Amino acid sequence: MAKKENAFAGYDITTQAVHTGTDYDEGTGAVRRPLHMANSYKLPDDLSQVNYSSTDLLMYARNGNPNQHWLEEKVAALHGAEDAIVLGSGVAALHALFWTLLESGDRVVYPNVSYMAVYRMFHELFNRKFGVETVMVDMTDLEAVKKAITPGTKLVHIETPDNPTVGVTDIAAIAEIAHANGAILSVDNTFASPLNQRPLDLGADFVVEALTKFINGHGDAQGGAILSNDLETMDRIRYEAQVNVGSVISPFNAWQIFRGSVTFPLRMQRINETSLTVAKWLEQREHVTFVAYPGLESNPGYEVAKKQMQNGFGGVISFGLDTDDKTVERFCAQLKVITFAVSLGHDESLIFPQPSYDERIHLYPEKFRKGFLRFSLGLEDPKDIIDDLDQALKAVGL
Repeated sequence: MAKKENAFAGYDITTQAVHTGTDYDEGTGAVRRPLHMANSYKLPDDLSQVNYSSTDLLMYARNGNPNQHWLEEKVAALHGAEDAIVLGSGVAALHALFWTLLESGDRVVYPNVSYMAVYRMFHELFNRKFGVETVMVDMTDLEAVKKAITPGTKLVHIETPDNPTVGVTDIAAIAEIAHANGAILSVDNTFASPLNQRPLDLGADFVVEALTKFINGHGDAQGGAILSNDLETMDRIRYEAQVNVGSVISPFNAWQIFRGSVTFPLRMQRINETSLTVAKWLEQREHVTFVAYPGLESNPGYEVAKKQMQNGFGGVISFGLDTDDKTVERFCAQLKVITFAVSLGHDESLIFPQPSYDERIHLYPEKFRKGFLRFSLGLEDPKDIIDDLDQALKAVGL
């Protein structure tokens, strides 16, 4: 697929978020990109050269649609990447990348703390169905990583900060280890966002973003992106996973995320500031057993985060309460400003408990195994968020 040159390369990320991928509508002169809900497009008169599994020509929405392509321009610009592929969800993007890169007999090293879908794909599906060897390791422990990433490893996948413990992995250090052993490095950047962290600049080969989260920012559309400077492999992903597996994004979701992404840098700046303020407040509470946030000097990953997260430390805090699972649920139910729901990166703050009976809890550090909550900060006033936490804690006797 021919890549369109970014006319706003070199501008600040806020300017690129507004202008990249935008243009006047040719039919009307409108200054907003239209929504194209068509699933089919006019074919050329001469069909002899048409490849029906190609994305080079607009012909069928599974092969690509204009709203998808405009969003790909914008997301690539946010990351400083040469190419982006936008698909139907963050998990679709992860699967598309792994599906394309891996073959039976390959070896993958991935984090012992990771997003549930990654855990499922590697712990259960890819090894059982396709004979891929999958090895978990603590990615924050570089010595353990060096032992796990051996010659013959095909792929190293990390996420930083990780989901749900918000652990910090040194991207540049892992990239060096991976590449020394001939491995490819992919990074899930969803918790950080491209405002705060650009893994391609730190040595990653591929980056995945769940556009559903901070880049969309409004909790109303799903999408995922793969970003890379490896154009040949990106074309393979389009052919194998988008067209011939069908993990395409709908035009409407692409249009919604495109609209939401315009304000992404401004929203993220506010979320960065609020998250640090709330994390510092939580550290002072008597019945809070721990606060995990990369921007706290007390955090084990603080120095690495300070080095690789250039504009802020993200919008997710993990913390613990000195109580049982049922009281944690009652605490969440008492909240009035903060929404008791899954997901993250929305305009509203979201909180979700990680119960002590979770099947993966034994993989987390000890302190995360009791009273553990994942907290995504939104755009509300920081004082209102803190007051809401305070009243809910008091309501359950904490």
